[in-house]
Amino acid sequence: MFLKRKQSNAISLIALLTGTLIAGCGQTVNSPKPSDSTEKTSSEQIYLYQGSDRDQKLVENAKKEGTVTLYTSMNLDDSQPLTDAFEKKYGIKIVLWRAGSEKVVQRAITEAKAKRFDVDVIETNGPEMEMLAREQLAHEFYSPYFSDLPPEAIPAHKKWVADRFNFFVMAYNTNKVSPAEAPKTYQDFLDPKWKGKIALESSDTEWFATLAKIWGEEKGLQYFKALADMNPIIREGHTLMGELVASGEIPITLTVYNHYAEQLKKKGAPIEWVPLEPTIGRPNGISVMKNAPHPHAALLFADFVLSPEGQEIINNRGRVPSSTKVKTNLNNFKYKMADPVVVLDEWDKWNKMWEDLFLKSKK
Repeated sequence: MFLKRKQSNAISLIALLTGTLIAGCGQTVNSPKPSDSTEKTSSEQIYLYQGSDRDQKLVENAKKEGTVTLYTSMNLDDSQPLTDAFEKKYGIKIVLWRAGSEKVVQRAITEAKAKRFDVDVIETNGPEMEMLAREQLAHEFYSPYFSDLPPEAIPAHKKWVADRFNFFVMAYNTNKVSPAEAPKTYQDFLDPKWKGKIALESSDTEWFATLAKIWGEEKGLQYFKALADMNPIIREGHTLMGELVASGEIPITLTVYNHYAEQLKKKGAPIEWVPLEPTIGRPNGISVMKNAPHPHAALLFADFVLSPEGQEIINNRGRVPSSTKVKTNLNNFKYKMADPVVVLDEWDKWNKMWEDLFLKSKK
């Protein structure tokens, strides 16, 4: 979940994150150790090299480095298969530290301020990736697999790219709502019959802001004011939201993640999900660190995650891969991405409106 309290100025936001080192937090698989080697080639030369011998050099030097340290917010059930496959393929050890996206950012920034450079690769939510880019911790890089990604997955600065997506979709309990009566558009949710029955996740400011900007602010706010008048049910946590719909406690929601709804559906739960147009997505990205102690191994791992092989692992874990080379119904529809830059720069404005509309009356 993205930070619930943001500052419109990203620097002041980052300052809030860097108060204390959080070395004791999160889940660790083999605790990071100081680098035992010094790179003679600059990170820029490594990360941006596109010569015909790129792949050969990258693998050879990555194996010499022997290890790569990864900080990620992806849960271990999903991240471990990726790291295991990489280790098996290249014989390069991955030191994995897992925590929530806020703690991943906090740890990276705090360590950098202390001139401690342990982390090679970071994988987490798009807005948090953008913070790292602004702090000059992530470095622009090139991968031959960029050509497999949609334009929405690649920021202009290329200091991180999306390796997976979260999509906000409508979902309903098929025992409570029939396909025929289920809303077909956002406007259909304003039908009086849905009053008090629609659920929203409490932190979905990004979804709200992106839709409002697509529709035009005046028209968008008019819609959301009408939606607030429908007395929606507010719950915290997209996973919880999916479970409540699957159990029938909540009949219908506008903002469940489609990959989780699909997982529940495959387990036999009476749940169906539908991507209303426009469907809003949140990018989750991967980056290589400017001061990575193992830059070759860092780039090789990023390549692996973005490759069809790595993307298929993400898909097999029930997540939404960003690559167009992997076919899945989880991204086979039109969508618009929430812009992490806008999320950071305009957070105060949109979060206040979101809270005024949907949260204050629930407190």
